[in-house]
Amino acid sequence: MPDLSQIVKAYDVRGVVPDEWDERLAELFGAAFTEITGSRAIVIGHDMRPSSPGLAHAFGRGAAQRGADVTEIGLCSTDQLYYASGALDLPGAMFTASHNPARYNGIKMCRAGARPVGQDSGLADIRALVERWLDEGAPEPVAARGAIHRRDVLEDYADYLKSLVDLASIRPLKVVVDAGNGMGGHTVPTVFAGLPIELDAMYFELDGTFPNHEANPLDPANIVDLQARVRATGADAGLAFDGDADRCFVVDERGEPVPPSAITALVASRELAKAPGSAIIHNLITSWTVSEVVKEHGGTPVRTRVGHSFIKAEMANTGAIFGGEHSAHYYFRDFWNADTGMLAALHVLAALGEQPGPLSELVSAYDRYASSGEINSRVDDQAGRAAAVKGAFADRQGVTLDELDGLTVTADDWWFNLRPSNTEPLLRLNIEARDRATVDRVRDEVLAIVRG
Repeated sequence: MPDLSQIVKAYDVRGVVPDEWDERLAELFGAAFTEITGSRAIVIGHDMRPSSPGLAHAFGRGAAQRGADVTEIGLCSTDQLYYASGALDLPGAMFTASHNPARYNGIKMCRAGARPVGQDSGLADIRALVERWLDEGAPEPVAARGAIHRRDVLEDYADYLKSLVDLASIRPLKVVVDAGNGMGGHTVPTVFAGLPIELDAMYFELDGTFPNHEANPLDPANIVDLQARVRATGADAGLAFDGDADRCFVVDERGEPVPPSAITALVASRELAKAPGSAIIHNLITSWTVSEVVKEHGGTPVRTRVGHSFIKAEMANTGAIFGGEHSAHYYFRDFWNADTGMLAALHVLAALGEQPGPLSELVSAYDRYASSGEINSRVDDQAGRAAAVKGAFADRQGVTLDELDGLTVTADDWWFNLRPSNTEPLLRLNIEARDRATVDRVRDEVLAIVRG
């Protein structure tokens, strides 16, 4: 029997195909998803990986065998699947492994209205049912099987996004987009159509083997080509999407990366202009700048744990209009509280095109501190190393500690967060301070303990 503990993660299913899972298992997941959600209809989409169409169709076949009607939207980005789930009010499943290498694939599942499915909201139950069926045999298909049909929602998705951000009157912009051979190559041309944007397309050919670079813009090595193209062409901005195009990274006209926290603060200020006094969600690794900007624009910053299920839950609890993470996930109340890098990108381009200055000048007001970025350390004893760090700072004067998510240590002019990875023997360190020298000093002290 396959070891589902290796492929069922905190919020999705992800593993090597066909070594760890295959179409037979996808069919069982489709049947279990239908049983647990109790839905009589679902929507399914997939990315450009070679294994994705077969896995997606197998999942739909399993759902139909349990009586659910299946709408297949075919090739799509993850946020396009969320759009379909929200607009059609159906539970959804997206087949993608996002930025992971080509041999991987996975399923991101949601309930109707793009509400998350995580360990505590259905995923554990789905896993348990699949394990039981693997052990005892799957039940016979129901008498009234569901129908499977196709539907294209790309134009509707693009129109909906453009209804949320007015770009019709911005000045003309030249924008380089690196799709990394991922789903941005499918969605960007339709979303940008009709806008005053000269699009310079890089790696738009859909290719799940990722022949040019990994579709993971979080790694600086994967935006080198984009940076060079922006500088060489004199573009106003550059955008890089990950494999399933739900995250978007931004570089300015100099080819310099714009921190996701700065994008969060910029978009928050724009959303608060539409809904003054609203709550804005940010995870605990985003910059101090985010909460400062939210307060300056009359909003209420709400700090939460890292992870989309926590962000979405807090948005629902608080009625927040927007949420952002350090990893370039951006969540919008007007997008069913789901994350869409494309909508965040449109906000950035609108803000840029509404004024005459360059992007670097625009975002400087939202990038106020020095930071380390995420530093990973491989350790044998995550808990023991984290406890050693906590002990080193626990009694230090002028320092506060909290453990909302890992360990956060805060002083007057710096803070750091140390979190264990859920899937690897790693401790992840993020530091921010008022100057680079302080970042370096705190980094060296913490890493000496973690790696000692």
